[in-house]
Amino acid sequence: MARSIYIFNTHDLPHRAGEMREHQLDLKIPEPVGVDLLSVKPGEVIEVDLRLQSVDEGVLASARVMATATGECTRCLKPITWPIDENFTELYYYEIAAGKRGTKSKSGKDEEIDLEEDDLSFMVGDDIDLEPAIRDAVILNLAVNPLCTEDCPGLEEKQGQSWAYLSAEQSQTPADQRWAALKDFPLKN
Repeated sequence: MARSIYIFNTHDLPHRAGEMREHQLDLKIPEPVGVDLLSVKPGEVIEVDLRLQSVDEGVLASARVMATATGECTRCLKPITWPIDENFTELYYYEIAAGKRGTKSKSGKDEEIDLEEDDLSFMVGDDIDLEPAIRDAVILNLAVNPLCTEDCPGLEEKQGQSWAYLSAEQSQTPADQRWAALKDFPLKN
């Protein structure tokens, strides 16, 4: 089985609080990252400026995620591009036995961390999995209903053409079918 592109090895980061390393990653993604209408497509690159810092509990990862998502306007179906530039910070706890781990706070008191919480991230050996954090950064940056322009008029009802591409002679208001019987009625002056 191939190793995930999102797994990053932190072996060069000493396990001493305060140690720091910076890395620049270009991740060529194998599957789309985003939502149905707008996503970073397979084969595209997600750039990650990653900063790793050793802390008492594990490794603190801070990153800037940059990419370009492509998709369709929800009103007129015109292709659009969506720039992504988002930051995340995630703490990856050192791999330890399941249960609770006691740590010292800055005040010197013993504190317990519930390591069974679902929202915690853990290291496996020296590896951290950046995929959930990167996916969240990308998806939270995308529009739910992306538009090509803020004032996109959408599609014309009968012919399915974009209102923006119709000529000036063509009516931009659909005919009301209730008045259809009167269209041939002669007008008197």
